[in-house]
Formats: sequence, structure tokens, C-alpha cells
Amino acid sequence: MSTPNGTHGTISGRDAMRIVRGYAAPIDVVWAAITESDRLARWIGFFTGDPAEGHVQFTMNAEGEENMTPNRYDIRRCEPPRLLEIVTTDDYGSWHLLAELEESQGVTTLTFAQILDDEDPSVIENSGPGWEYYLDRLGATLTGADPDAVNFDDYYPAQREYYRALSARITGETTPPDSH
Repeated sequence: MSTPNGTHGTISGRDAMRIVRGYAAPIDVVWAAITESDRLARWIGFFTGDPAEGHVQFTMNAEGEENMTPNRYDIRRCEPPRLLEIVTTDDYGSWHLLAELEESQGVTTLTFAQILDDEDPSVIENSGPGWEYYLDRLGATLTGADPDAVNFDDYYPAQREYYRALSARITGETTPPDSH
């Protein structure tokens, strides 16, 4: 488990939760891991359809078979190998996600953001630990390690208070909401 490192930022004037990871891999390898269906399937899920049409059907495969429901993901921006922006709505809410890649001296930095368009920032108390988990699973695949060795129970609820406090800072609350 990594130490939670989500931060608050803004993207085009909108609140966002950002998580940064550095991977000892070329940018093209990390880009492929987040945009090619067979490589995505190794750590989070897979898609069907043609991304050139501006959308795909994405299915999570890292949360058990009972959660393998395909959802439409609209591709807002795709600028290989540096930027991917997608939007979807599922049973848990709306998701506006942004991945930005930058390579320097053999390390690719992924800045992942969940943009909080109309969402209540409290959603990140649950999604923050989840994104930390998935990004560590991505890291495992990039090093050849088994992503299934990354245990969700190490992230949630362990990181929930960190993200609850981050949510409180975003909303300007002096104490995190309902922290018992």
C-alpha cells in the first residue's frame, strides 16, 4: 500500500482531486497501459468498441464478477501519449476523469484527476482510496508484478479519513463530515 497522496487542485476552474504517481517506464508504455483494452484489463478493466467513435463500453474487472457491468465512457480529449479525458455515469455517480503523462529521465509521471463537476466533494472519501488502489495495481503491472497482490483492504477504509479531511478542505469545512 502506498501512502495516500491525493491533493486538491483546480482544472479549468473546477475542483479536482489529483493523485500523482511516477513509474520507471517510458511514456509510450504507460500510455498503452491506460488506453489499450488488453493492457487495461491487467489492472482495472477492459473496453469494447472503437475509441475513434468518441466512446467505448468499459467494464471493470478488478472488483469481482458481480460488478462487471459495462458502462459507456465518452472520450472528451485524447492527445497521445500525454492526455486522456473521459466522462461516464454509472450506478455510483458521474465520473469526470483526466490522466496526464509526462516523461523525464526514464520516469513517466502520471497525474490522475477526478474532476468534481457537480459532484459533492465527499465522494472522494470513497473514490480516493479506490484510485490509489488502482494506480498501485497499474504500477504492479508496469513492473511485471502481480496486480492481484495489491489488496483493496489495505486502502479502504485505511485511507478514508485522509480523503474525508481532503473533502473538508475542498468545501472549506473546519472539521471533516461525520468522522465517527
